[in-house]
Amino acid sequence: MKKKTLITGITGMVGSHLADYLLENTDWDIYGMCRWRSPLDNVEHLLERANKKDRVYFIDGDLCDYISLQNAVDESKPDYVFHLAAQSYPTTSFTSPIHTLDTNILGTERLLEALRRCRDIDPVIHVCSSSEVFGRVPKEKLPINEECSFHPASPYSISKIGTDMIGRFHAEAYGQKVMTTRMFTHTGPRRGDVFAESTFAKQIAMIEQDLIPPVVKTGNLDSLRTWSDVREAVRAYYMLVTVNPVPGGYYNIGGTFSCTVGELLNHLLSISTRKDIRVEQEEERFRPLDADLQVPDTSKFREHTGWEPRISFEKTMQDLLDYWRDRVKAGRAFLDR
Repeated sequence: MKKKTLITGITGMVGSHLADYLLENTDWDIYGMCRWRSPLDNVEHLLERANKKDRVYFIDGDLCDYISLQNAVDESKPDYVFHLAAQSYPTTSFTSPIHTLDTNILGTERLLEALRRCRDIDPVIHVCSSSEVFGRVPKEKLPINEECSFHPASPYSISKIGTDMIGRFHAEAYGQKVMTTRMFTHTGPRRGDVFAESTFAKQIAMIEQDLIPPVVKTGNLDSLRTWSDVREAVRAYYMLVTVNPVPGGYYNIGGTFSCTVGELLNHLLSISTRKDIRVEQEEERFRPLDADLQVPDTSKFREHTGWEPRISFEKTMQDLLDYWRDRVKAGRAFLDR
């Protein structure tokens, strides 16, 4: 019988790329859960298939509404679950901490309970935590392995600690096949413009079309990150649930190329058609507290699955910039952020 998967947050960057990967590399039916008001830009290319019920099905659901999660689980009866939905922007969590905690912690609990209480299914479940759980890490603890202590630097990181712990608890207490990932910084086409590298690419694309002055506005440029491609992330997530899945397992996943946010910006500027762009920092673009050293040790996951990143930093940045060039040329309007 054909396998079925439930992806929460299918309209996000990661969820949409995961749907693309599964359509190309499996014969699974894909049930994508999203809120009725979620923008469909990232899955616009899937809508014709969804209208024809060709392996893609959209389900209304909200992590803050248990009944909607019950309905989503009952309708999809999944063999695999990728729980990607979240309030995913750390900066927003400072101004909306209660919503962030409710969505990410209690939302994960609601989903896992709905899955636990649905009869006749025993799915393999991926709970997406975040490298932000490690927060402020001292240099002597780099690279960060799975046993590094948590030192959260935002309400978002606190919420992802809760997500992480709830996933592992359900595996240990109820025997659910839950595995948790702490994905380090990943980006590429469809990345939201609230994230640093994506807003840089958006601003550069707008400058190239003479839509804004030749100034890229930034926040903290000193944060050190290890960068990977979203398309590598979804391949890793597929391998997580299909290569000897271990209930209760938890893994760091990330790339191999590290640089500061400022060095990333310099690379984007170097591949721009405009050579007169200046950089200005704005106070409102800084977080009150930042997780400024994010370099992973991914050996546990790589040894378990054989996954290795293949896409270069340069290609990821080129594809991100080209994505924004296409959107800008299409005449879309954007907030100044």
